[in-house]
Amino acid sequence: MKPKLRIPKKQIAALALASSVALTATTATSVAKTDKAAADSVSLVAFSTPREAYGELITAFKATPEGANVNFTQSYGASGDQARAVKSGLKADIVHLSLAPDVSDLASAQLVRNTWNKNNYKGMVTNSVVVFVTRPGNPKRIHEWKDLVKPGIQVITPNPFTSGGARWNVMAAYGAQLKAGKTPKQALAYVSELFKHVVVQDKSAREALQTFMAGKGDVMLAYENEALTAKRLGQNISYVVPKYTILIENPLAVTVRGEGNPAAQRFYSWLFTDQAQAIWAKYGYRPVNKAVKTKWIVPAGLFTIQMKGLDGWLKVTPKFFDPQNGVMVKITQQGS
Repeated sequence: MKPKLRIPKKQIAALALASSVALTATTATSVAKTDKAAADSVSLVAFSTPREAYGELITAFKATPEGANVNFTQSYGASGDQARAVKSGLKADIVHLSLAPDVSDLASAQLVRNTWNKNNYKGMVTNSVVVFVTRPGNPKRIHEWKDLVKPGIQVITPNPFTSGGARWNVMAAYGAQLKAGKTPKQALAYVSELFKHVVVQDKSAREALQTFMAGKGDVMLAYENEALTAKRLGQNISYVVPKYTILIENPLAVTVRGEGNPAAQRFYSWLFTDQAQAIWAKYGYRPVNKAVKTKWIVPAGLFTIQMKGLDGWLKVTPKFFDPQNGVMVKITQQGS
């Protein structure tokens, strides 16, 4: 019978300690790898229209020293829906939405800092204007806002209670009337008449474009960049920049979650660079970085959301888009 092997208690304790140290080291290494993976991954949540631009932007960023080995998760949809999804728990390091109020809403929920719009570009990464997208050659001769309410004209625009693009369209229509010398009452009557011609109200600007390309409607109210992207992709359309139209300003922000992600911080900063802004311009956006020289039609009657009579999103949002009492509730119902 073999004698039992007796291990001294001190040796047992040493072996246990070594095992514990090794396990801790393995766990620490695993956590470090997980943290590194998280740091090298950026969650981007955006409104519907910049999807194609981001395809090229992300590729270009990953080719830079700042973007090497960075992975992305991406989510696109109607701006209002996207903001609500982030509030409900959708992970986002960077948000690129259609409207400043959508980002301000996230700031109110403490998901974005209140200082999100304090950079050199006031938080805006791209600009555009509202245009009229028509059938090839513009057979219905639609050139100005009055042409949209002619008998028989069918208009496509998204739903202003889900789509940021739709809200820009509404404010473009209303503001254009003010710029033309109409009273606020007359301007509102025009918007009401316009929505009697609206035949489909999709959730997002991108869905509205798809509806129009499927053959519905005579004219679509759209971002200029959507029209240019459609033409780049070979779609047979025309578009008109009306004399009176609004400057669209699209905000970009790093979330509180993204502040702890160096890759997200680098990508955010890179999106304002000459290289990135040139790519934005390629996809029909008007660069906010003035170092990027491009040629655009500047409408004679271009105005902003701060124009007298509109006075900013803080004024027009409750008046027009409150889901219970906003004037667009009744107007969209009678137009649908």
